[in-house]
Amino acid sequence: MLNNTIWGNPIETWLIALGVSVGLLLAVKLIRDFLVRRFFRLDQSREDDINALIAAMVKSVSMPIVALLFLNIGAQGLDIPAKLSIWVSALAMIAVIIQIARWGNVLISFGFKRYQKKHALENGERITTLRALSFVGRTVLFTIAALLALDNVPGVKITTLVASLGIGGIAVAMALQNVLGDIFASLSILLDKPFVIGDFIIVEAHMGTVEYIGLKTTRIRSLSGEQLVFSNSDLLKSRVRNYKRMAERRVVFSIGVVYQTDYDTLKKIPGLIRQIIEDQEHVRFDRSHFQGYGEFSLNFETVYYVLSPDYNRYMDIQQAINLAIFRQFETLNIGFAYPTRTVFLTGGPGQDDDGTTQSGSIQLAYPANT
Repeated sequence: MLNNTIWGNPIETWLIALGVSVGLLLAVKLIRDFLVRRFFRLDQSREDDINALIAAMVKSVSMPIVALLFLNIGAQGLDIPAKLSIWVSALAMIAVIIQIARWGNVLISFGFKRYQKKHALENGERITTLRALSFVGRTVLFTIAALLALDNVPGVKITTLVASLGIGGIAVAMALQNVLGDIFASLSILLDKPFVIGDFIIVEAHMGTVEYIGLKTTRIRSLSGEQLVFSNSDLLKSRVRNYKRMAERRVVFSIGVVYQTDYDTLKKIPGLIRQIIEDQEHVRFDRSHFQGYGEFSLNFETVYYVLSPDYNRYMDIQQAINLAIFRQFETLNIGFAYPTRTVFLTGGPGQDDDGTTQSGSIQLAYPANT
């Protein structure tokens, strides 16, 4: 029975080729698993992650791909039809291309994860840019691998296929115009970096911290806790205010004192406010002036800078300034103005006891909102 032939090859030869292929395949699997375990153990004693990379490269070796390679090697010693031999060689070459693409993907993932592990707390912009570049790198890698694999398929002309893909791509692009617009907007955000993950931004009436920048949407966690989802293309069309990029905060505030304040006291108020602000830490005084005459107050305008973008620090400083101004005004007996109106009432003609006629006036002051 072993002397019977199939395609001119004795069955015994077929069995020997099959046995050798299976034996080699099992040997490769055992070696692969052993190397993966060994290099993962060695990685625990080093900080450069090189052993982890080697282990990941070895682990990415696909056993079906190895089987196709051994099938091609075994077919070289057999007398098989020419068409079948061509297909076996083509499958082996495609398998090699796929395996190289798998290794390339492992390298890209390793580079991104290693950089993210070391620099995640230092610069969010670089992490965001690297994520975009890794996506572009994978896209280019798998596109080239697919084209090379198709080029090795017997009877497939890659030039004709590329031309057909170009025509079909135009139709698909027109049908998916909005989706592609969001994808290109995502790449623009990741490369131009108007904001990155972790930035606090305001978009029109919405505000929050950037949590995720995807291919189609960007997600922001608002101050009240809910998640806001923006289309990338719509986001780029909006006016975005990025408070994370703020180097310092300009603060303008006004106070009003009553009209009964005397001239010498009015002259002291700007210097008094300046001294209070300069006594605070992390601030830079700009100016303080008697701005003008209000409807019911003498107005003073003050400008200073908080040398930090932190909103809580700004509020602490402003609170300290307000309390200090209140104490100083209380000490100097300076009255804060509040909305008031003065009404003059004139009585009609009347007679005194001696018979003379006179008119009188009454002045009343009261809060404007009463």
